[in-house]
Formats: sequence, C-alpha cells, structure tokens
Amino acid sequence: MIQLGEQLPEVQFQRLTDNGVVTQTTAELFKGEKVVLFAVPGAFTPTCSAAHLPGVVELQQKFYDKGVDRIICLSVNDAYVMDAWGKAHNAGDILMLADGAGKFSQAIGLAADTGDFGGLRSRRYAMLVDDGVVKQLQVDEPKQFEVSKAEVMLALL
Repeated sequence: MIQLGEQLPEVQFQRLTDNGVVTQTTAELFKGEKVVLFAVPGAFTPTCSAAHLPGVVELQQKFYDKGVDRIICLSVNDAYVMDAWGKAHNAGDILMLADGAGKFSQAIGLAADTGDFGGLRSRRYAMLVDDGVVKQLQVDEPKQFEVSKAEVMLALL
C-alpha cells in the first residue's frame, strides 16, 4: 500500500466533459495542487451514495477554505457512470474521476477483488495529496466507513 511521503504513480484516468470523455494523467491532475482524493468501492452503491459522496459534497467549501485546490472522487467505474453519479448528487466542483481498469487502485495497493459483487474495485479511502505526494492517508477496513469520512479528512487539514 502507498505510504505517506510517497509520490503517486503515473497512470491515466478518464472523466466526462462537455466535449466527451477525456484522458488525464496523474501529473495533470496533481502537479502543483493540494488535492483531497477520496475513493469508493462503487458509484451508486449504498454507503457511497448515502453517506460518502454526500458528506464530501456538503463540506466541499470548507475544504476549499482550508487551502485545498481540488477534490477528486475516484471509483473503478467508467467516466459515464461517474459523471451521472456526480450529477445525481449535485457534486458541484468535485471532479468525478474514473479509474476504469483499476490501474491506479492496483498501483497504490488499494484495489480489492469483490468477486461476484463487482470484481476489481477500489477500497474505501481518502488522502491528501500535495504536488503529487501523499501527505495523509485514511483507509477504511472492508465494509466499514469510519476513517475516510469528509469530517475526518477535514479535521486532518
């Protein structure tokens, strides 16, 4: 698993924009930025939709007030699903990012095989990344939602 002080691996992500699906790299998303990245096992899944994303949406301005440049929500889903999920929850400025093949999740050691539920997914976590370097990392145990909550991350800033 990635550790505090380590650089994020260089991978490609997708997101849906008004001009269609675009691919962006780790460097493009994190270089020179203070970013709160939170990852969920799946868009439109119960805890992710009822608590995790809504908690970040509710507190997003407080993150920006504390000097965060960008908030990213990541899941091993496609860009269309992530965009629809963000719109369904009025995610505002939160960047809804697809790790479609799970390459990022695997590269940082936070992928999970959920078997018949959905196959390769991300574990639930939140991290603070400054210029591509991990400064805080909060990883929930499987089927838990405690340490990656928006309130916990906000308190760590």
